Amino acid sequence: MIRTRVGYSGGKKVNPTYHQLGDHTETLEVDYDPARISYEKLLEVFWEEHNPTSTSWSTQYKAVIFYHGDEQKRLALATRDRLAARLGKTIHTEVIPFSRFYPAEAYHQKYYLRGNKPYLKELQRYYPQDEGLMNSTAAARVNGYLGRNGTAESLKAEIEGYGLSESSRKALLHEAGVNP
Repeated sequence: MIRTRVGYSGGKKVNPTYHQLGDHTETLEVDYDPARISYEKLLEVFWEEHNPTSTSWSTQYKAVIFYHGDEQKRLALATRDRLAARLGKTIHTEVIPFSRFYPAEAYHQKYYLRGNKPYLKELQRYYPQDEGLMNSTAAARVNGYLGRNGTAESLKAEIEGYGLSESSRKALLHEAGVNP
């Protein structure tokens, strides 16, 4: 992943906030390099990470894929239909066109990183403003690994580029099960 941000999408309200969401859905924006991971692989991860057969109890928390263009729509619907056939159940996850993404407030961004103060403080040396941290690839990657996502091999290959101290690099490698 190049960057991830949490926020709001799918509604008509301009500049929604957590406490004034309007008709938006809480969502995750993923910026990725299609030369490194395909959209179809991202969809595979998405389908594995939630229960698509559950009905949403609110607009705020509904399961949805916001697609950009005909090819993403085709792939989202095809993977949804394959999953429905495999499970023999109705899939309630919606597939709808993307309109606009509004980033959530700073305190909602980088959940695992915010709960891990030593890593957060180190990255804030490079990104003292919340917007910089929110848009940082390094912060997104560290946050992902703290959330137990990604492989030990990929972390080991890229950790030098995060700007962490040697002690934090060792600690993060340890948390991911890599012998530093």
